[in-house]
Amino acid sequence: MSKQVMSVGAPVVVFLATLSCNTLTDTPGFQPGPLGAVTLEAGDAVRIRMLASVTVAPTLGAVSRQGAEFAIEDMRSIRGREVELGDPVDTSCSPAGGRAGASGIVADPQVAGLIGTNCSAAAVAASPVVSGAGLVMISPSNTSPRLTSNLAGNPDADYHPGYFRIASNDLHQARALSDFVYNELELRSVGTLHDGDPYTTALVAAFADAFGALGGDVPVRAAIGKGETDMANVLAKFAAAGPDAIFFPLFVNEGSAFAAQARSFDGLEGTTLISAAALLVSSFLETPQSEGMYFAGPESDYGSNVNEVTGRSGEQVLSAFEATHGGFPQSPYWAHAYDATTMLLSAIESVAVDEGDRLFIDRAMLRDAVGATAMSGLVGTVTCDRYGDCGTGRMNIYHHTDTAITDVARLPVVYVYSP
Repeated sequence: MSKQVMSVGAPVVVFLATLSCNTLTDTPGFQPGPLGAVTLEAGDAVRIRMLASVTVAPTLGAVSRQGAEFAIEDMRSIRGREVELGDPVDTSCSPAGGRAGASGIVADPQVAGLIGTNCSAAAVAASPVVSGAGLVMISPSNTSPRLTSNLAGNPDADYHPGYFRIASNDLHQARALSDFVYNELELRSVGTLHDGDPYTTALVAAFADAFGALGGDVPVRAAIGKGETDMANVLAKFAAAGPDAIFFPLFVNEGSAFAAQARSFDGLEGTTLISAAALLVSSFLETPQSEGMYFAGPESDYGSNVNEVTGRSGEQVLSAFEATHGGFPQSPYWAHAYDATTMLLSAIESVAVDEGDRLFIDRAMLRDAVGATAMSGLVGTVTCDRYGDCGTGRMNIYHHTDTAITDVARLPVVYVYSP
């Protein structure tokens, strides 16, 4: 399979900023801006790092790494230098893991930027660390509104400069799902369940607001703890309230247990089960409890889209994926990771300054360049707002009717949302 390689003279899709000269150095030419700069000596690779979920929600971490690796392979080099990703740093999808992982990465002065995290819970703690170090982090799959904004021009609780994401804000998902449930399924009562995670809590709250605005009722807003798999008590609450549907955007461990037990719980036999992107992975789709469920999540058919930085189409990357890994990606976020990586590397390319054998990457200029991104990616048009939301906002509702189909791109799409 042939590859198109981005040369130094290729069109730059990300560019912004005027060099700041606030801090003097002993280098006669280049002067770093207020956030400092990465300095690479002769032979040094351009170093980026990944904060990923390796031990918890491992599918998300795996597809993110794979997408990033294909993007690096397709770009080959930056200013004639190799790109070094290194092994992902595990966040365990937790605030403690996100904080520890980010602290370790930013301690290396040659790291130019990060891809990550996969889970919003890890990002809540990692984002302030990365921001405080003057670095950039681009997430392929964080979706909690807390990390960016309310989409109405106001920053949310955990927004920090330097944080960006290709995945779309969950306010879009909440609007898509509420409209589908109320107007297409014509259901009027939906219970919700979260596990205390910033992702699940924000998403069920956003859904409840959007569904309520349409006239829907949320009679039960239940919660479980992380790691909890005995669902008898919470299922009893739902059975007593008798909602038409239950929305539970949980991760695989808890979500699989909930779906399995709900299927056989007295009083919930006819209840519609609905989940979201954290369960939209092959390992859950192959289980019997997944059959018949609805899922809200990102688009997944990226075959005809082209990433303009590398010139590669989704179909070409998927062919490379199959040749390398022997199958299809287990989550649709592989494409978001590919675009996030090309977005970061393209921004580095645009702001890097060569002086002799040295290469300088100004951190403030890089942050501005990423924020000014306007490119066609595998996921569609990628543009960033002032609070780091760069995704398309488009959402699908999938209806999973056959456990023999575990490739998300082949699931029946019953509703399409485009903001």
